[in-house]
Amino acid sequence: MSRKSIVIASSLATKGIEVKFLKDLIEQRGHKTILLDLCVSWDSMEMEPLIPADITCEEVAKAAGTSIQELKASQKRGEIPVTITKGAIKKAKELYEAGKLDGIVGLGGATNTTVATEIMKALPFGVPKLMVSSTAAIPRYAGRYIGSADITMMASVVDMVGLNELVKSVLTRAAGTISGMVETGAGSVLALLKQSEKPLIAVTEFGYAEKCCEHYVKPYLEEKGYEVIMIHAQGVGDRALEKLLDQGIFDGVVDIVPAGVSEELLGGNRAAGPDRLEGAGRRGIPQVVTPCGFEMISCGPLERRDKGDPLWVSRNLANRKYYVHDLLRVQARTSADELRLVAKTVANKLNKAKGPVKFLIPLRGWSALSIEDWALHDPETDKVLTEELRKHLKPEIEIKEFDVHINTPEFARAVVEAFDEMMKSS
Repeated sequence: MSRKSIVIASSLATKGIEVKFLKDLIEQRGHKTILLDLCVSWDSMEMEPLIPADITCEEVAKAAGTSIQELKASQKRGEIPVTITKGAIKKAKELYEAGKLDGIVGLGGATNTTVATEIMKALPFGVPKLMVSSTAAIPRYAGRYIGSADITMMASVVDMVGLNELVKSVLTRAAGTISGMVETGAGSVLALLKQSEKPLIAVTEFGYAEKCCEHYVKPYLEEKGYEVIMIHAQGVGDRALEKLLDQGIFDGVVDIVPAGVSEELLGGNRAAGPDRLEGAGRRGIPQVVTPCGFEMISCGPLERRDKGDPLWVSRNLANRKYYVHDLLRVQARTSADELRLVAKTVANKLNKAKGPVKFLIPLRGWSALSIEDWALHDPETDKVLTEELRKHLKPEIEIKEFDVHINTPEFARAVVEAFDEMMKSS
């Protein structure tokens, strides 16, 4: 087993004893540690590190274009973590690009966790990332910590203040976890994918288009020699897709479920951020897009109407068709006005694409919920999206309609043929 380099990111002024314990355990397993000191507050900058750093707070501040002295003199204490985060990300990226970072582990409370996980988000998919945090289980924080990155969160349960038997137990398991992760060698997955002889294609999917995506599109693409990665378009997966596209991983996108765009616009539960449907265009790679999911807003649970949801009035279920999937998931039908907004937004994004784009529309329903006699079936309202797309999309972006439902082999075959044609000509 080759020796790996593991970065430990934390405040050495406040968590130095705990970091030293973790460092020794990792090194006992034969790996090298790099201590990245995070001066995440004015108070910690006033204190001396309890153990020496490999990358000091001063180096981190310098990487952010400032100095510890300037940060101390500033009255804007809330900006200190932001500045330290910026510098720490730069130092971590330098280590990774130099082949000196095989994994990263952070430990601490809320501020340390916020800064350390931001560093982790800046590193590519596959690089082992472990955050040991006393605030990992706080619902409102956890999603922010992880975002769309492949970060493993470990709740310490007890606060990490000094070494007691409970803290030692947590850190011993953390040492084994990060060591095991780097020992797998799986962190080089992106490099391996780039070396693949088969073009790597992203296909977005969710449960209401499972037949189209998993039963038909995926095998049809594989028959044509493509390697397929399925992306669950539940909001977080969409965000991850855009980041992976920016990392140059995919050679094309079959975007069956671009509904993260409409969810973002209309305040749905699967909102995918403001950059959704832009990564492939920036890269200039072929993309096929369908309207799957644009006919619904994910707005559950039902009791949200009693919780002061600011958008509930605009999507009042009393005035809409809707489908209750379970206690958490409610899908409400989008209106004509909402589809006009979605169409204009989608057109604006796709018009910026540097590569070829085709928009394919199944006329007999965009998902399992919009099939005839089902909850969200409304072909007259669906037409609004098509009309608006024709008004706003550039002429070179082809719109094709098919008199079938999305979950049919006929539509899936048309999607794959359109995509394959673009791939061969690009």
